[in-house]
Amino acid sequence: MSNERPTLLLVDDDPLITDTLSYFLNRDFEVVLAGSRIEALARARQLPRPPSAALVDLGLPPTPHRPDEGFALVTELLALAPAMSIVILSGQNDETNARHARALGAADFIAKPAAPENLRRILRELLTSQVPPATGATDLMGHSPPMEKLRTQLRQYADSPFPVLIEGESGSGKELAAAALHALSVRAGKPYLALNCAAISPNLVEPTLFGHAKGAFTGAISSRAGYFEEAAEGTLFLDEIGELPLELQPKLLRVLENGQYQRVGETQQRVSHARVIAATNRDLKREMREGRFRADLYHRLSVFTVTVPPLRDRGADRFVLLDHFRHLYAEQSRRTAFSLTPEAETAWERYPFPGNVRELRNIVIRLMAKHDGKPIELAELKDELDTETATMSSPTPQSARRRDDRELIDLALADLRDAAHFSLDVTLGRWEWAYINAAQQLTHGNISQAAKLLGINRTTLYNRIEVLGRAQDDGAARIET
Repeated sequence: MSNERPTLLLVDDDPLITDTLSYFLNRDFEVVLAGSRIEALARARQLPRPPSAALVDLGLPPTPHRPDEGFALVTELLALAPAMSIVILSGQNDETNARHARALGAADFIAKPAAPENLRRILRELLTSQVPPATGATDLMGHSPPMEKLRTQLRQYADSPFPVLIEGESGSGKELAAAALHALSVRAGKPYLALNCAAISPNLVEPTLFGHAKGAFTGAISSRAGYFEEAAEGTLFLDEIGELPLELQPKLLRVLENGQYQRVGETQQRVSHARVIAATNRDLKREMREGRFRADLYHRLSVFTVTVPPLRDRGADRFVLLDHFRHLYAEQSRRTAFSLTPEAETAWERYPFPGNVRELRNIVIRLMAKHDGKPIELAELKDELDTETATMSSPTPQSARRRDDRELIDLALADLRDAAHFSLDVTLGRWEWAYINAAQQLTHGNISQAAKLLGINRTTLYNRIEVLGRAQDDGAARIET
């Protein structure tokens, strides 16, 4: 680590814990405190740059006895800063929670009470293991057919001036694809700027992108260029484009259509020559249908669209990445790379890595710390794998889906024949409520993961729970009267 202290975000609603750990860790870190998920995100976005690491309690308000707020925060912090090292510090010492937190992208899970000196050591090791920033096409590892297809598309689209939309799951490596597009293009020697739209407060997105005049708003003590101006004739990468505020989307559309924009507080027209690349792990078509993303902006951004494949679809690439990361971290930490026994190799080959490359990398870091130079047995590897979530997210075979459809039709036939007064709305409501409850049970109350499991947006799930809850209350009220 450099002489400048890295920033550590410490999130816990117990003042005794935050005060104690802040006192012990302040020597090595610039500690920022937060007592809830919302406060933690606000603090992280207010910083000049995202924290290097975070210590996160799972049980946070308003549900301190459940892990869903902590799980959600892990996902949101990694959307804000994919390279952030997150350590879960929790009194909920449940191995299932630990595995799930790691699959979401947490680097480690430590049960309370934890010795401050041990925490300091773990955090220092994690920061020395952080992956260097992406530099180009050589960072896209693996030779599976999906990766070869991705490389072909990147080469085809690299020199075009039109936007590219990169889609893919969290942790799959979308930022690497963006860097590769720039490195393969004629713009390679020109600026490459990246802005994570989820990493800054919504009211700061416009001046950050377009710049501002002196006095344009409180704190604007001088004029400043924005990312479009600083990118010049290079590349501007807009990560998490689905988080772009709706009211700002027309201004981005205007830049994409004719290059024109204005600094905040100015009337002078400026022209951008930067090439725009955007990335998202959201379903923008669904966001568009639900009114959260403009259709015209979506179609302008997706002139070219590429998809970074999830690790589960990349076959033997998981072994290529295993070799890369274990030798990289062995060199960085001056340790000997571990090996896998044949049984452990089989488990590695079959595991679908729901957290993608980020999860694989974190598993390697933990194994390197625990098993320096040793062969790792199957039981030791299984301790690191989130097998429950992986099983939930495994795709259903086509034959099984056809069989399930037939069974559902048979059930519907029986219901319609036997019911004197059948109501489709009531029946669908009961099924929807049952699936929502099942998803919450399987994900231990994590709304974000439950929404992903159900194939809907998190906000939509909250709305459905509220609507169904009201419907049940109305039904109960009618019964009482």
